[in-house]
Amino acid sequence: MSENGTPPRSSDNEVPGIDSQLPTALHVAGLTLSRTESPPPLACWTGYFAESAGADRIAMSLVIEPAAPPDESTLQLAHDVVSRFGVFVDQALEYCRTRLRERHFELTTDELNWLDLPELPIAAPEATVWADQTWAIRFTESRLRLADPHGILVTFNRTQPVDLQGLTDEY
Repeated sequence: MSENGTPPRSSDNEVPGIDSQLPTALHVAGLTLSRTESPPPLACWTGYFAESAGADRIAMSLVIEPAAPPDESTLQLAHDVVSRFGVFVDQALEYCRTRLRERHFELTTDELNWLDLPELPIAAPEATVWADQTWAIRFTESRLRLADPHGILVTFNRTQPVDLQGLTDEY
């Protein structure tokens, strides 16, 4: 207890009555997500997993706004994302291959030709799940101009990709 009789706070950005009730770790599909620092209206947990032995680690974040413990349906969605991540990455890549041909993305002729290659110039996926049952894969690496400097974001509604955007400095 502090001098004024209140419990000590574990960080300066805690919101009394909310942050103190948030778990410091969540366990989803064999993955431990640890609570990370975030702005006061948010609660965020992040963990890393490898899809296969020797593969790069993939970041997975769970974000709740307003800050609260995640409900069961959000945890289930996070479990599904981790468990089927490779399938979702493949879906997102095909979605990119199709959608990026749309005129409003303003790809150059060379960039459009890259969409016909067996491997797209898009890599290093990571996932973020939100409490509203949407989630996204952000490809952090790409040679496409529209991905400079933050990547490409493919947003899903449950299991279907529904939006795509390049993450420029406006992100």
